[in-house]
Amino acid sequence: MADLGRIKEVPLREIWQHEQYDFSEWLSKEDNLNELGEILHLSLTDVETEKFVGSYRCDILCKDDITGKIVLIENQLAPTNHEHLGKIITYASGLNASVIVWVVEEAGEEHASAIEWLNKHIDADISFFLLEIHAIKIGDSLPAPMFKIIEQPNDFNQQVKEVSGKDGMNKSMGKRIEFWNMFNNVLLSRSKPFNIRKATTDHWYDVSIGSSKCHLSLELVNKEGFIRVNMLISDCKEQFDAFYANKESIEKIVGRQLLWQRMDEAKASRISSKIEGLDFDNQANYDTLMNQSIDMLVKFREGFKSYFLK
Repeated sequence: MADLGRIKEVPLREIWQHEQYDFSEWLSKEDNLNELGEILHLSLTDVETEKFVGSYRCDILCKDDITGKIVLIENQLAPTNHEHLGKIITYASGLNASVIVWVVEEAGEEHASAIEWLNKHIDADISFFLLEIHAIKIGDSLPAPMFKIIEQPNDFNQQVKEVSGKDGMNKSMGKRIEFWNMFNNVLLSRSKPFNIRKATTDHWYDVSIGSSKCHLSLELVNKEGFIRVNMLISDCKEQFDAFYANKESIEKIVGRQLLWQRMDEAKASRISSKIEGLDFDNQANYDTLMNQSIDMLVKFREGFKSYFLK
């Protein structure tokens, strides 16, 4: 039998000595915020750090590009306390935030209950999240961050999905639904190499491939100027491993190297590639981008289809 490593938790202060200058600076980086956003089903953009609220400063202020809501993130490399609970409410009020994310080393039972109470009794448009941040390593590996959701609003994901049913759309929503309508027309002109789905304000477009474990998806990342083509594996690390064992064969069919993200700290895994050149304000290359996206989805389907687990 092969030797297996042991998971060990690393004290957070060994990695980030200072809450503001080390941890908050680390979390504000694009890759780390993207990871947090995936866990919370948010697309975090327009990042500001150390935003003043009166004589105080919140750690991170950003926006969810899906709903347009202002997102406030307050970090605490320590157990929860009453002072920080008061701060997040004060900051949310002063900055008109609709999504409040409290990231802590350890969530006390009384503060988890307080966040649960706020989500149940405050305005439905306001959402509170309480997360713990941990750092783990296996053997002599580098420490890896792991977020754990302690409290969240029960209906938050549903609110995100239903935003397209509300009367008002922000600019990004309108641009996304316009893109997907045009994309569907290109699909029709190509005799539908895969099933068309209704155009929405979502930044993603899912494509079924006949497996309950995974599906393909296009993701519009306008702020960074690219379309991401994904193989998304919902909750099956064994399926990711089966794909990865055939990495060379899959990439040969797809025709390019892919980004392989097992994401051990999360349920989902992702294998992806980027198509550069997306700009909602300049649609001159839309036909090219859409055809490239369709071509790559077809290649993904062809490359992965032989390696689905039973």
